[in-house]
Amino acid sequence: MGGGGQQTESSEPAKGGVVGPGGGRGGRGGSAVYTWEEVQRHSHRGDQWLVIDRKVYNITQWAKRHPGGIRVISHFAGEDATDAFSAFHPDPNFVRKFLKPLLIGELAPTEPSQDHGKNAALVQDFQALRDRVESEGLLRARPLFFSLYLGHILLLEALALGLFWVWGTSWSLTLLCSLMLATSQSQAGWLQHDFGHLSVFKKSSWNHVLQKFVIGHLKGASANWWNHRHFQHHAKPNVFSKDPDVNSLHVFVLGDTQPVEYGIKKLKYMPYHHQHQYFFLIGPPLLIPVYFHIQILRTMFLRQDWVDLAWSMSFYLRFFCCYYPFFGLFGSVALITFVRFLESHWFVWVTQMNHLPMEMDHERHQDWLTMQLSATCNIEQSTFNDWFSGHLNFQIEHHLFPTMPRHNYHLVAPLVRALCEKHGVPYQVKTLKKGIIDVVRSLKKSGDLWLDAYLHK
Repeated sequence: MGGGGQQTESSEPAKGGVVGPGGGRGGRGGSAVYTWEEVQRHSHRGDQWLVIDRKVYNITQWAKRHPGGIRVISHFAGEDATDAFSAFHPDPNFVRKFLKPLLIGELAPTEPSQDHGKNAALVQDFQALRDRVESEGLLRARPLFFSLYLGHILLLEALALGLFWVWGTSWSLTLLCSLMLATSQSQAGWLQHDFGHLSVFKKSSWNHVLQKFVIGHLKGASANWWNHRHFQHHAKPNVFSKDPDVNSLHVFVLGDTQPVEYGIKKLKYMPYHHQHQYFFLIGPPLLIPVYFHIQILRTMFLRQDWVDLAWSMSFYLRFFCCYYPFFGLFGSVALITFVRFLESHWFVWVTQMNHLPMEMDHERHQDWLTMQLSATCNIEQSTFNDWFSGHLNFQIEHHLFPTMPRHNYHLVAPLVRALCEKHGVPYQVKTLKKGIIDVVRSLKKSGDLWLDAYLHK
């Protein structure tokens, strides 16, 4: 793999010294030195540099081969990516082998380690917290936890099918089994999410295989589609044009900035001042059974991802083999559609109550801790909340340490809260009820901002 992109000639050399191949001062290749101003010039699609631990890398060509996807790494072009690099890679030393050919130099000694005037003390304190997390073993998973979790998903699937075999297909029993299947689908969604973040096994390959089994065979979706989309969300949460989760395709206006921009431009694709009402009709009911389903199929065929397609088809083959004898073809289609409808409500409310009411804006070049805390909030801990949300009620800790196994979130939460209090970073915790209500309130607030700008600005 290796072999970084060609270095560009667009940077001006730092004053004095020998001009390196990328325009910086110093010797050839990795011995050149650069200023932040020079690095930040290389933030375009065809010309991308980034910084990790003060080392400058030209990722222009490598980005196309990046296992996590071209977009997630490109979002950090021209920036310091040290904390993101540590957050996404469980074994940084292994990954550095692929970085070595991309090295073109380092920051000049007079340059700060942080770009865009970030708080150096905060960044250093967070890195110290991460070192403590690693030394205390909080990034190590307990296999029994995830084995039991997978077991309860398979048990729900088996019970639903068994009830049909024993008691038939009455309306009441069909509704009960649909709820059981929707529960297993939702819980399988949280479990594949764990494998996708490489938070279960030490070997990445084991996580990848189990993720394909869970999201593909147990859910009928695509691991690659999910990962490429979800990693961007983690890299730049609630950042317009970088986080796909806030790309509402003009159906909604979100946050405080976008509604005003749409209003000033007199954009009215939808009656946005009513979005808190039509959200109930087209948001939770349709996200998974319609939008995600179309997007998954489109992505697999366009990328010719035949492996994920085979895993996905294995789910539908199994499902129809199990339920065709009871419901026939059209009845089985109706059953899985209803299950997806129920699952979609579960998924939307859990995922949106942590993010939708939080800050949304264009790129602001914040440090890792501040960026994640401004875009996420927690929901109170309880046995039910932990299970219901797949421990994503600890959304803050999950975003700060995405490779951490979920059963350790409650252990690191007090440490994160203390760090936030020290630096004056808001750390929000809500009840489950308030989290759900805030989703609707946020949509109404954004709709009102749009209407005011549309009519008066």
